[in-house]
Amino acid sequence: MNTRHLLTGHVLRFSGNPYTGPWQDAVRIDENSALLIEDGHIVSVGEAAHAAAGPDAVLHDYTGQLISPGFIDAHAHYPQTAMIASWGKRLIDWLNTYTFPEEMRLDDADYARTIAARYLDLVLDHGTTSVASFCTIHPHSVDALFQAGAARGMAIVAGKTCMDRYAPDGLRDTVQGAYDDSKVLLNRWHRTGRAVYAITPRFSPTSSPDQMHALGALWAEYPDALMQTHLSEQVDEIAWVRDLYPEARDYLDTYEATGLLGARGLYGHSIHLEPREIDRLREVGAGVVHCPTSNTFIGSGLFDLMGLARGGQSVGLATDTGGGSSFSMLRTMAAAYEVAQLRGEAVHAAQLLWLATAGSAWVLHRQDEIGALAPGMAADICVLDLSSTPAIAQRSHEAEQIWDAVFPTIMMGDDRAVSAVWVNGKLRRG
Repeated sequence: MNTRHLLTGHVLRFSGNPYTGPWQDAVRIDENSALLIEDGHIVSVGEAAHAAAGPDAVLHDYTGQLISPGFIDAHAHYPQTAMIASWGKRLIDWLNTYTFPEEMRLDDADYARTIAARYLDLVLDHGTTSVASFCTIHPHSVDALFQAGAARGMAIVAGKTCMDRYAPDGLRDTVQGAYDDSKVLLNRWHRTGRAVYAITPRFSPTSSPDQMHALGALWAEYPDALMQTHLSEQVDEIAWVRDLYPEARDYLDTYEATGLLGARGLYGHSIHLEPREIDRLREVGAGVVHCPTSNTFIGSGLFDLMGLARGGQSVGLATDTGGGSSFSMLRTMAAAYEVAQLRGEAVHAAQLLWLATAGSAWVLHRQDEIGALAPGMAADICVLDLSSTPAIAQRSHEAEQIWDAVFPTIMMGDDRAVSAVWVNGKLRRG
C-alpha cells in the first residue's frame, strides 16, 4: 500500500494566467490549508485533503510556510555549471573565453556525469524540480543529464547542442552528424519516464543554413519533440545574424525559413524583437523564455515581460546557467522584478511565482503534469520558509496580509528559504 503524505501550510493555487487579467482572479494563497499526495501525485487540496488523508497519512507540518509548485527553470546550460559567475564581457567574447573551453571538457563522459549530478543537486537545493537544458555536442552529455534526472525523479527537457561553424574544433559537428545524433538521442529518451527531448541548435550564427534545415526536417519528423534555441539576445549578435543571413527578414526568419519555428519551440532571451517577430511568435504559439540574471550579467538588455505577456505571448522564466549568475529561481524572480521596474512596470509577487512555475510549464508544454498544485498533477513541490533569515523575518513579521509576507522572500531569499523539496512525491530535501 502506498504511503499518503499530508502537507499542511499556506498553499499556492492557480486558476488562470495573471498577466492576461487581474492577478487576483488567477492566483491565490489558501492560508492554513493542506495538500495530500500519494504515489507521486497530488490527490486532493484544501479541506478535501484533510478528509481524504485518513489516520495512516504521514503529516508534514509546514505551518506558516508557503507550499508552492516546484520551480521550473525553462532555459539553462548545465555544462556551464563549473564556470558560472565568470567575469563577463559581451556575449561572443564570453562564449569564446569561458563557455566553449568548459563545454569542451564534457568530451570526457565521466566529467559530464559529474557535472550533471552536481548541477541537479544544486538546483534541487534551490527548490527547482524541473529544468530545460542545453547539453554539448557530445551525445553522452545528453545521456548524463537524463540519467541524473531519472535517478532523482525529475522532469527534464534536454537535447544535444548542435553547431557546425564559428566554434572550436572540439565543439563542432556536421550537418549529418547533428541530424543523426539528435535522432538517436530523441528515440532513446523522448517520453521515457519523465524525459522530454528538445532538438537544440545553439543559435543561427553557429549553425549553417544546411544544419538548420536538417534539424528543421528532424522536427517535422518528430513534431511531438520540443525545439530550443536562442533569439535576439544582444544587439551585436543580431547584427552578426543580419550579416550571415542577408536574405532573412529578421532574426526569427532564420528559424522560420529552415523549419525551426513552431508552437513547441522555445526561444531563449528574445529581448530585442521586431514587431513582425512578436506577431509571428504569438501567432504560432511559440514560447519565449525570460533570463533576467543573465541579461543583466552580460549586459544584453531589458526584456519586455509585461508587454509580451499582456499581449498573449507564452513566457517562461529561467536562470540561463551559467550566463545567469545564480542557480536560484528566487533570485531570478527578483531580477525579473527589477528588470520590469527599469521598464516602468511593477510585477506582483503572484505574477512572479506563476512565471517560475505554471508559466514555465506552459512554455514547455507540460502544464498537464507540472507547475501547479491540483489533483492529478505530479507532486513536485517547493516549500518556502517565509522567515528564513533575520532580514527577511523582520520584514515578513510586519506584513499585514499574506502577499506582503511572501514578497520579501522573493526579493531576498536564497537556498536558505527552501525548507523542503518534493520530487515526484518523494521528499528530496528537508
